[in-house]
Amino acid sequence: MIRLYDKQNIFWEIQMRHWVLIYFFLFFVLVSFIGGSVFTTYSQFIAEGPLTEKHEVVIPKGIGLKRIAALLHKEGVISSPSVFVLGVRASGYSESIKAGEYSFPARASAKMVMNILTSGHTYVRRLVVPEGLTSAQVIALMDEAKGLVGRVSYVPKNGTLLPDTYHYSYGDTKEGMLSRMQNAMDRTLAELWDKRADGLPLKTPQDAVILASVVEKETSLDRERGLVAGAFLNRLKQGMKLQSDPTVIYAVTDGEMNLKRRLTYKDLRYEHPYNTYVVSGLPAGPISNPGRETIEAVLNPTETDAIYFVADGKGGHVFAKTYKEHQANVRKWRNIRKGSKTKAVSGSQK
Repeated sequence: MIRLYDKQNIFWEIQMRHWVLIYFFLFFVLVSFIGGSVFTTYSQFIAEGPLTEKHEVVIPKGIGLKRIAALLHKEGVISSPSVFVLGVRASGYSESIKAGEYSFPARASAKMVMNILTSGHTYVRRLVVPEGLTSAQVIALMDEAKGLVGRVSYVPKNGTLLPDTYHYSYGDTKEGMLSRMQNAMDRTLAELWDKRADGLPLKTPQDAVILASVVEKETSLDRERGLVAGAFLNRLKQGMKLQSDPTVIYAVTDGEMNLKRRLTYKDLRYEHPYNTYVVSGLPAGPISNPGRETIEAVLNPTETDAIYFVADGKGGHVFAKTYKEHQANVRKWRNIRKGSKTKAVSGSQK
């Protein structure tokens, strides 16, 4: 016979086992749910992102992880801000994201986006400054460059900025960029001046820049730089006027170099310190910012006995030693230009 005390113990033992089984079941369900949720979140964290093409985003200074996630979602870089936040926090990088501009490739996963943001490797932009621009045109180019900030308090003199490709990051200043261009020109000019040919009719490095700025506007062909420079230097040696059309354009446009018509005989007689049809020797200053290759061509010109040159109708020039040869070349050029006009007129009447 089982005593009442033993019956009570058995009852409580059965109840305890029952509750243990219930707790175990609930724990199993909870663990399974959490595990499944973690697995799902991680799967979303490493899955391909929504970007269809490369995209740049600026991460401002001082914003928290949630705002960064919201910004990335707004820019279409990530699919879920919450998944990104959970993934970054679980990875231990919530305090490691650096401000700046970043480039994200197409289909970048949230994890890849996190790695890019914590690497500190910000997107590097390029500013391409072509040869032959005036300093005002270079500043206008910077004004259009995304990411360069600040105002320019002065316009540097022509000939003080070196045309080149400059790399920069979002937030770099325009005046800082100008300073880099000026330093690059100073270094380049000092280097090339020390390697100049003997017997040049150039007294100072500034003279070299002035002539190079004219050569830069006369031809854009690499093969012609040395020949054009040689012809101009021959003129200087003989005391002849340079008679360069770009210097006239500079004079009549007050340095803007944007003349939307042909030069006239009146323009050639225009009294101006930059008009080399009027003044002897070099113009008063550079008419553009010449590139390294053109400065080098002026300081080490191609050996030539040419003094004259005129357009050949094919994008280049034909050179001559005597004025008689030059006149013949000019007549050929005029016939070519006249033929082009005739074709244009007949074409417009069809």
